[in-house]
Formats: sequence, structure tokens, C-alpha cells
Amino acid sequence: MLRSLFAGVSGLRNHQVRMDVIGNNISNVNTVAFKSGRVTFKEGFAQMLQGGSRPPGDQGGINPIQIGLGMQIGSVDSVFAQGNLETTGLNTDIAIQGDSFFVARKGNQSFYTRSGNFQVDADGKLVAPTNGFIVQGRVAVNGVFQDGISDIVLPFGQKTAATATANVKLGGNIDASVTDFDISDPDGAGPLLGGFNADTRATEANADSWTETSITTYDSLGTKHDVKIYLYKTGANAWNWEVDQAGLIAAGVPAASIAGDGSLTFNADGTLNAASSNTVAFDPPGADSMSITIDFGEGVNGITQFASTSTAVLRDQDGYTSGTLQNFSIDRTGVITGSFTNGVNVSLGQIVLADFNNPAGLIRIGDNMYQESGNSGGAVLGFALEGSQSTLTSGALEMSNVDLAAEFTSMIVAQRGFQANGRVITTSDDLLQELVSLKR
Repeated sequence: MLRSLFAGVSGLRNHQVRMDVIGNNISNVNTVAFKSGRVTFKEGFAQMLQGGSRPPGDQGGINPIQIGLGMQIGSVDSVFAQGNLETTGLNTDIAIQGDSFFVARKGNQSFYTRSGNFQVDADGKLVAPTNGFIVQGRVAVNGVFQDGISDIVLPFGQKTAATATANVKLGGNIDASVTDFDISDPDGAGPLLGGFNADTRATEANADSWTETSITTYDSLGTKHDVKIYLYKTGANAWNWEVDQAGLIAAGVPAASIAGDGSLTFNADGTLNAASSNTVAFDPPGADSMSITIDFGEGVNGITQFASTSTAVLRDQDGYTSGTLQNFSIDRTGVITGSFTNGVNVSLGQIVLADFNNPAGLIRIGDNMYQESGNSGGAVLGFALEGSQSTLTSGALEMSNVDLAAEFTSMIVAQRGFQANGRVITTSDDLLQELVSLKR
């Protein structure tokens, strides 16, 4: 039989494989995060008809004479080029920008995927919808990340405990141009009416010499308490402050437990020099005793004394009441932050990523999943921008990286290659027919 006949057969068979790969690429043109395949060919066996010889002294050498016996599949490569991103608006849709993979687990077996169209199941687990494999990461307890990799769980209905206020921040300005506060008895009824109180604050002479500010704080049970402090001028670059006891007493706080007053001195440039005290303490009913530290700040970013309108205000506090998880968001590093009904945002977990020395060596197992092979190398686990250079985009999906123009061009090349090899077979058949016809 003619060698060309079998060479043509190998060409037909392997160009068909190339068409199979092209067809699979085109069929997955809209598959989330699909990575296209590519076929390369290699020369098959070559039959040696005559070996080469070294040049003798008086003439040149002779090259070997070989005839090829067709072609074979060299490789079927997975092309892991980045796909474009498609915005979906769903916070459970996540796209990877980079070379990493999500990690999903079934039992004790890990699988890897680029497809980030995840869902939350009935148990609050973040899963791949195609097969229910659970997305992996590290979990956070009370906002603190724990060691180890485990299932990502987003328990809607989870509560966060109330946290008592421990710190508040005072900012703004108190007017340096006002007169000193007059603490004398306003109506002459006796010395007991003197001092800083409601009567002396009400006098016309003291109308501009004091200011007040308040902020809502929380005790260990999550009960709100409005803490008000007064500031009044006592001399050049000197002010006193004290907590409003009447408001706390009205809320049921024992008067004997309330403490909080001190003095502030300022530099000639209007910035704070020193504070004699910065603590407010009281015992709320049924809750733990509270001790709140007031941060007066530093420099022009703290409480200041300039000749302008008093704007002193208690800006921030770190307590909150209990709340229930109602929503979550995922940032570019994969940190999942839960939003609770009390307005507090707490870290719930972080999605882990896997990198491979040779991602093209991974085995496709269907459902947009991959598995390690002997030539892919082991998974190197890390987090976005922390051990991995990839980043995540929430509310988007990676599209297929199939290039239709390139695929149709490859289809034409494969078709013509198949056609040409078919001609080799028909021509070889004609030669055989002539050979058989030699004897009539």
C-alpha cells in the first residue's frame, strides 16, 4: 500500500480533532469564564531509506534519506488569556482579574474554577450553582479573621452583640473672643446659686461665654444614652468642661455614679495645650458601668480656640446597639463585609484564591471546574493582593475568551487542510487503481 494513503488518513483524522476543538470553542462562546482550546500538530514517524555518511577525503558527505509517514496531534492547549468583564449588578457574582482561580470543595476534595457566578444556598453557604461545590476562604469571628481555610458561610439573620461606647471624639472650635463666664450669684439670693449651673447660664452676660454639644452613646445592653457636655471660658486661653448630670439622671442614671469634668488650656496659636481630664463615667441601669474617654485631638485637627464662632461638637463614638445581618458586599481583595441593621459593618470572611505554576496543565472536569494534574503543580493558596497578584470585582462576571474571528479563520484552515488530505487519499487511490490495472 502507498505510504501517502496513510499519511492522508492521519491528516484527515487529526484535522477532524482540530475541528472538534474549534467547535467546542464556538459552542462555549457565551460560557462564563470559559478558556478556549488550541490544537497544534507535529510530524509523525519518518521512515529511514538511507542513512547519512561522513565526507571521505576526496568527496562530500551524503545526507540521510527519510520519508514522513503523516502527522499527529502535538498538543491541545488551554489558553488562559483574561476574558472581558460583564457587569451584572449581583453581589454574589465575582470576576477575577489576573491568573488565579477560586477554590471550591466537595467533601475533602478541592476543585478550581474561574467562573464566579456564585449563589447562597439554604444554609447560607456560598456555592457554585452548577454543582453545589462550596466556595472556600477564611471566616471572621466578631470581625477578626481566623486561621485556616474553610467553607464561606453568610448566615442571614445572624446577630451582632451590642458594644458599649468607650471613646468619643471632640472637634471644632470654641470662640476665643468671648468674655469669661461669670459664676457669681445672678440674683443675690445666696452663694448656693453661684457656679456653673442653669441659673448662671441663663444670664445675659454669660450668653456667649459657654457652649454645649451632645452625642448618643450605647451601654453594654445597647441602650441609648445622650451624653451632653458643657464648655465655658474661665480665663485667657482657659476653659472648663463638665458633663450634664441632669440629662443622665432623667434617664435613670444614679446621680452618685456620674463623674466627668476637667479643664482645657490652649496655646497662643489657638491649639490645645493640655486637658486635665478626659473621662466621663456613669452607671446605666442594668448594664455594666461605663467609662468613656474623650479624644480632644491634636493641633488644628482637634478642639481649637480661635476668635470665630463656637462649633465644638462630639463627632464620633465607637458603640452600637445589637443588629441583624441584612446584606453584604465583597471588595477587590475578596473581603466579605456584612451590613447589619444597626448600621455596623463587620467582616464576615475572605475568599481564598489559588495560583498554579502551570495552569495549562489543569484537567477540565466539566461544570467550569478544573482539577490538579501531575504537570499543573500544586495549588498555591493566597488572598487577592496578599500572596496573589489577582484582584476581584464584585457584581461582574468574566466572559469567555473565545475570539470568534480567530475561530472562524481556524475553521477555514482546518477545512482546507481536511480537504487537501482527502485529495491525497483519492489520488493515492487512483495510483493503486492504475497499479491493479497493469494486469488485465
